[in-house]
Amino acid sequence: MVGSALVRRFQREPGVNLIFRSRKDGLDLTNRASVDAFLSAERPDTIIVAAARVGGIHANETFPADFLYDNLAIATHTIDGAYRMGVPRLLFLGSSCIYPKLAPQPLTEESLLTGPLEPTNEAYAIAKIAGLKLAQAYRKQHGVSYHSAMPTNLYGPGDNYHPQNSHVLPALIRRFDEAAIAGAKEVVAWGTGSPRREFLHVDDLADACAFLLRLTEPPDWINVGTGVDVTIKTLTEQVAAVTGFKGEIVWDANRPDGTPRKLLDCSRLTRLGWTARIGLEEGLKQTFAAYRAEKAAGALRV
Repeated sequence: MVGSALVRRFQREPGVNLIFRSRKDGLDLTNRASVDAFLSAERPDTIIVAAARVGGIHANETFPADFLYDNLAIATHTIDGAYRMGVPRLLFLGSSCIYPKLAPQPLTEESLLTGPLEPTNEAYAIAKIAGLKLAQAYRKQHGVSYHSAMPTNLYGPGDNYHPQNSHVLPALIRRFDEAAIAGAKEVVAWGTGSPRREFLHVDDLADACAFLLRLTEPPDWINVGTGVDVTIKTLTEQVAAVTGFKGEIVWDANRPDGTPRKLLDCSRLTRLGWTARIGLEEGLKQTFAAYRAEKAAGALRV
């Protein structure tokens, strides 16, 4: 999802020559030799590390070893490989889950490593913290312009709609769309609905990346979000409305809620001159239209 949004954004950027290579083409970012061969052959001057093993609460709790190992491997192989191959600029994409579970809200960059992480996504968070710190260390020791962006919860075209392993928003879209089509009388939602979450359209993230790469002295890491959050209950009701579901929403409080609140303080990025443009209501309509189009074309990621 993020990679596709970056391609859409940088195809509009004058003078940018994009280098495409996927796992299907033989590039495995969890394999150091594969990464080295790619970088040696292509010699890019800028890298955005957007690749990651991602998923929602169920996937993180079920596959912590995979989440930790794969994301550590991606970070170490790309950042170290970039330095050894002489790449001068690198932007590493992390996640807002790097911050402590009970850190003061909204989350500032300074709250990193000040308390325990949310247990349900600890493995993923640790790997992303390691990538952020590795980029910072290479910049400090070697003088390369390696820096990181920490986006909030992302959504948009090309998301993963796996029935068990997807993030909350695509999971809700699929569940309510299928319920609406089937004429179901109710849909069961996880938790109490009380946690608050912030959502950033993936095209806004791509635009923020372009902005950060134009800075000559970017911060070592910076939050990227909207500065606005909603309860999961409100989000669920909005998704139900967009999909046309008319039944009842039943909350299963025996399911985990996750972090009580996760709102980023984006004032540092705002002061530098960038703010998000796509509101959640508009973004949900765009995303559901994209979901329907991807489903009709047999291109839905599941």
